[in-house]
Amino acid sequence: MNVFDNLQMLGAAFASFASPMILFNVFWATLLGIVIGAMPGLTATMGVALMTTLTYTMAPNSAILVLICIYVGAIYGGSRSAILLNIPGTPASACSTLDGFPLARQGLAGRAMGISTTGSWLGTLFGTMCVALFTPVLGELSLSFGSYEFFWVAVFGIVIAGTLSGGDPLKGYIAGFLGLFVAAIGQETNHNFPRFSFGIKDLEGGIGLLPALVGAFGVAEVLQVMRGPAFKVVSSKVDSVIPRIGDIVRYWRTILRSGAIGTFIGIMPGLGEDTAAWTSYAAARRASKEREKYGKGSVEGLMAAETGESACVPGAIIPVLTLAVPGSAPAAVLLAAMLIHGLNPGPLLMVNTPEFLYQIVAMLIIADMTKLFFGLTLVKPLLWILLVPRERLMPVVFVLCTVGAFAITSRVFDIYVMLAFGLVGFVLRELKFPMAPLILGLVLGELLDKNLLRGLNLSAGDITPFFTRPISGIIAAITLLSILWSIPAVSRRVILLFQRV
Repeated sequence: MNVFDNLQMLGAAFASFASPMILFNVFWATLLGIVIGAMPGLTATMGVALMTTLTYTMAPNSAILVLICIYVGAIYGGSRSAILLNIPGTPASACSTLDGFPLARQGLAGRAMGISTTGSWLGTLFGTMCVALFTPVLGELSLSFGSYEFFWVAVFGIVIAGTLSGGDPLKGYIAGFLGLFVAAIGQETNHNFPRFSFGIKDLEGGIGLLPALVGAFGVAEVLQVMRGPAFKVVSSKVDSVIPRIGDIVRYWRTILRSGAIGTFIGIMPGLGEDTAAWTSYAAARRASKEREKYGKGSVEGLMAAETGESACVPGAIIPVLTLAVPGSAPAAVLLAAMLIHGLNPGPLLMVNTPEFLYQIVAMLIIADMTKLFFGLTLVKPLLWILLVPRERLMPVVFVLCTVGAFAITSRVFDIYVMLAFGLVGFVLRELKFPMAPLILGLVLGELLDKNLLRGLNLSAGDITPFFTRPISGIIAAITLLSILWSIPAVSRRVILLFQRV
């Protein structure tokens, strides 16, 4: 496929979205995403999960476009409360509080939001270019993957999420394999034999992915917000939010570096936008000539954090399209939505439906430009939204969670699943367990189970091909090294060894 064919498909993708109804959906979905991100306690994952249930009856492309707009808008919207209230609207925007709030206290809240808007816009644009460039290459590479390789891809995704998602790696592994156990409930892949159903007919059909996700993120968030102290809502005067060209020209190296870091971290399963923001911020600080300003109102630091977290959004979609493995928790919900709507991301995407890739690219660009428009024009209305106490929103969120869980299959059992996962998610958060490995385990459980059984059938029960095939062996070795590196005693010995050398 040549460049002309690619441009033709991209143009056709943009043309397919050029209808009044679709553009209306883009505007309200992006605005809703920004509002969700700006309200402390309402995360991007929860927003995408809730809207997945509410867009079930929409056409597949329209539904995915709405979800991408929610995703892109929510990751950006978190910077509003981070800058003005020193309260991150989403976990990804926590890094933006370090320099965004000090700038606001200096009377530069408008400039800080302009920097945030510029960095977020450029980060998403950089990541989208990487989607267009690298997805076909990775998709072609993934065609050489078989059951053995996909088994290890699923295991690696859960292990790397547990290792790098922050906190105790052991807790990450426990959360990941808890997700795998839940994914195994229901009928076995080959012979439809019920597993872990304990004679309960509803469990024989398995645990619905979306009710579980809505519970783990929606209901758990509601419980956590209602348990915690109320945030004091304040307002702030805002100066001009028009971005300065000088900031872009001066920090172009920081923008490119943060975009590359954010996209790469997005590709790694389970790390997510918060890791991308902190890593980009740390890299920018190490390379900066004005390190003394960091944490006190650094324009460069805020630009790095916003660019990195926003570049992570398209980056997290790359493994979804090529391997059907999500790069972040919101991307995991997006993958589930694609499967529900009959779309089949994975190795055969570029063979069967190459136009879908360019539709995703067009969706990301449309969402990014709409985000830029709202970021520059609707500053004051967004400030009014921040005046609404989040405690008053939680009952509304809980009702939407319940309606969404029930609407997919119209089963009361799914509401029970949602409530159960809400309680489990709340307890895990209180115990400082990371949620990303749990979600990766839920999403990747079917991929792991199906390919493990298929590989054993192909090898007549012999497990050696899982380790002796070249690509499979490499992924297995990387997975094992990741586990060993997460053990403090091992990592310390390796570091000491390298220091001696």
